[in-house]
Amino acid sequence: MDSFLAQLAATSMLEGVAVVLAVAYVWLAARQNIWCWPCALVSTGIYIWLFWNVSLPFHTGLNFYYLIMAVYGMYKWRDNKADSISVQSWPIYKHIVCVTGLAFSALILSHFANTVLDANYIYLDAFITVFSLFTTVLVAHKVRENWLYWIVINLFAAYLYFAKDLVLTAILFVCYTGFAIYGFVQWRVAPVNVQSRHEAA
Repeated sequence: MDSFLAQLAATSMLEGVAVVLAVAYVWLAARQNIWCWPCALVSTGIYIWLFWNVSLPFHTGLNFYYLIMAVYGMYKWRDNKADSISVQSWPIYKHIVCVTGLAFSALILSHFANTVLDANYIYLDAFITVFSLFTTVLVAHKVRENWLYWIVINLFAAYLYFAKDLVLTAILFVCYTGFAIYGFVQWRVAPVNVQSRHEAA
């Protein structure tokens, strides 16, 4: 407990700002508010610096990707007026195919990276990154099940950040799990885009 409090006390102000904006992002995204994307843009910019400094190479690259997706998400939601884009749901078999492909890709990526990078938790880093890349696309396209992916991703990410002494960020990702449940419930009450669902099938 003393070690945890010491780590928390040592949290940088920069990490604190990133955490506040990250909370704002997921809260606003759950409410389908376009202002989630500017919050994501600034937060991920900070995390690029933080993750590079604690030797999480895949997470550094992931946050560069988040920067691009924040711009893309803002463009897509603004052009289509976010509240007019219907939440869609994918059939279960499509998720099974995607999860299998993503797991295989993460395994190959982490195995390759392990031969050229000297970093702890490289496999966990790679798996979280690959699944996060995919799930962020689901958010931009308002696929309802994105929140279920985030529940799992966030729990593993929280463990990784605790291990890397990013305590405040780890706590954030534990909270993210609750936010993901909230987001899933919120998006369940939105009308389903039947046409998109049939096209996805």
